[in-house]
Amino acid sequence: MTNKLTRRGFLAASAAVVGTGAVAQTANSTEIEEDISSGVKRNVASFRSLDWQPYFSNLDNGAVLVDIQSRALHFWSEDQSVYKLFPTSVPLSEELTRTGRTSITLKVEGPTWAPTPSMKIRNPEWPDFIGPGPDNPMGTHALHLSWQYYRIHGTHDTRKIGRRSSNGCIGLYNEQIAELYDLTRVGTQVLLI
Repeated sequence: MTNKLTRRGFLAASAAVVGTGAVAQTANSTEIEEDISSGVKRNVASFRSLDWQPYFSNLDNGAVLVDIQSRALHFWSEDQSVYKLFPTSVPLSEELTRTGRTSITLKVEGPTWAPTPSMKIRNPEWPDFIGPGPDNPMGTHALHLSWQYYRIHGTHDTRKIGRRSSNGCIGLYNEQIAELYDLTRVGTQVLLI
């Protein structure tokens, strides 16, 4: 028997090799079951779609779930017609991380930024104020939470998304915070786990 490789055989084998990556993914998920940390150097965020019922008793005013561990933000609209899943940046350390229930209290397009008193202690060289624009660490939009100093906001530094990189806030790509900004309203319930 001759091991003659035909063009058709080569194409079939190539298609089989290319298609094997899809087998590693779970159904209805972007989560890969094997360890990819050695091959991906940054922006690693492994997340999957979730149902709202285990986290909220209702969807009054819509709901936002932030999963610190998977670095993902989930949004459900009040009428359940919209579900969104976004990669996020999360706080640098456990000390900076706050979990629990809160809500959106203010929405700001073109936010300003000022370091919190504890940030100024840790980083006295930081400026006291930055206005809207490309140097603003809060990006293009901010959703204020009922907890003082905590926000869900954009970032101009896209390297932060998928990482532990914030001083307590939850960061999204500017395009995605703009989308979330349009979907949410004052009173939207938020849960950080």
